[in-house]
Amino acid sequence: MSVLKLYEYPDVVLRQKCEKVTTVDDELRRFLDDMLETMYADKGCGLAAPQVGCTKRVIVLDPNPSDEDLSARQPMFLINPEIIWRSEDTVFFNEGCLSLPEQRAEVERFAKVRVHYVDYNGVEQEILADDLLAIILQHEIDHLDGILYIDHLSRLKRSRLLNKLEKYRLECNRKQISHDKQEISV
Repeated sequence: MSVLKLYEYPDVVLRQKCEKVTTVDDELRRFLDDMLETMYADKGCGLAAPQVGCTKRVIVLDPNPSDEDLSARQPMFLINPEIIWRSEDTVFFNEGCLSLPEQRAEVERFAKVRVHYVDYNGVEQEILADDLLAIILQHEIDHLDGILYIDHLSRLKRSRLLNKLEKYRLECNRKQISHDKQEISV
């Protein structure tokens, strides 16, 4: 397995609608394994294919991505996931995204969802999810349609978050430049 490059906002791949997968084969399974490795390496609990530059309808997730107890992990691989039912109840959750590093915002989501998908072995499945799993599924499936969690925010909240993201990136660049200068000092 290998860690893939993560694409960050505003990369255009994040806004593309993904294509359905027609064949579940070893090549796709290797890609799913690499996605999972990437998600764990970046301390995420979900990852959609566009976030690693691929426009296929696949996601990986783990509602318990523990680094301390690897046996507690619960990885899931979903191919062509589709929400087929949503509860009337909604919940608010403070969401983040690997493609918008270090940023979070309260997003309203359905409290429960039923998702139809194809699993790692090519078998059709359904899952009824609530709590954190329902949030992750909705967030990642949105990615497959070119929707980011910031699209669920008001214009003002989205603008503030994107300004904070820009400040964060500038600070990271300053730290990197400072670090690079230290490495070449004589």
